[in-house]
Amino acid sequence: MADRLTGKVAIVTGGGSYGDDVGTGRATAVCLAREGAKVLVADINEANAMNTVEAVRADSGGDATTFVGDATCSADSRAMIESAVERYGGLHVLVNNLGFGGRSVAWGNQRGLTDLNEARWQQAIKLNLNSAMLASKHAIAPMTTTGGGSIINMSSVDGLVTSMNYSMQYGVSKGALIMLTKATAVWHGRSGIRANCIAPGHLHSAFTSHMDTELRDRRRRVTPLGTEGTPWDVAWAAVFLASDESRWISGVTIPVDGGVLAEQPLMGYEFISEEVASADTDG
Repeated sequence: MADRLTGKVAIVTGGGSYGDDVGTGRATAVCLAREGAKVLVADINEANAMNTVEAVRADSGGDATTFVGDATCSADSRAMIESAVERYGGLHVLVNNLGFGGRSVAWGNQRGLTDLNEARWQQAIKLNLNSAMLASKHAIAPMTTTGGGSIINMSSVDGLVTSMNYSMQYGVSKGALIMLTKATAVWHGRSGIRANCIAPGHLHSAFTSHMDTELRDRRRRVTPLGTEGTPWDVAWAAVFLASDESRWISGVTIPVDGGVLAEQPLMGYEFISEEVASADTDG
């Protein structure tokens, strides 16, 4: 176990995992604990939360426990924060990892606002935005008591540019989360609160397990590095933002995307075309 986060108490929302599936929540909890943090794994499903706790203990012998509740409920969010303080004596790090995307849809079936499912829009706002707002709202006071803290919101590259893989509600809610991050950093910076955002790109995790191999390969090929990201890439970015190494970083969004946001669309097209041409030649 390293010591970058020794003495810190962290919460990871949406931290549960289905069996052996590794998502950003599970990977983040494991890495935070590996660096010495005590971690409260929050999830609406107790069995899934316990899967992550067991993964933490197997990985580093770290101190992790579960909290079961609905992150979109203010009372449950408050209870989650209070539980961390009661168990561990304070709160220093909040990772708002909970997210909702829905199935990816074919380009030809997307019609933007005209075909928008209003119920799924509300669900995306509740899970991607409101959950982070509520947890942060209740976390700020105890963080201030401990001398400040780090709030880390999990957005997406889809919150920065429009994507074809998920419907409009996903990108809009993830974009709003970036603005929530900036507002939190500004309004509460004088209390020692840092708020930052991570924007994962084309990584493969439990969140994308439904994707077919063709879509996964297209996402890989369009990325400048030519590789898929993993939840562990995101988790180590969260460790940095949770640690004192980032003590003067606040209000920013860090893409963890293999360089995809750095390219113009035609570059992505060239990457795909080159690989297709190479495959045809090799064949």
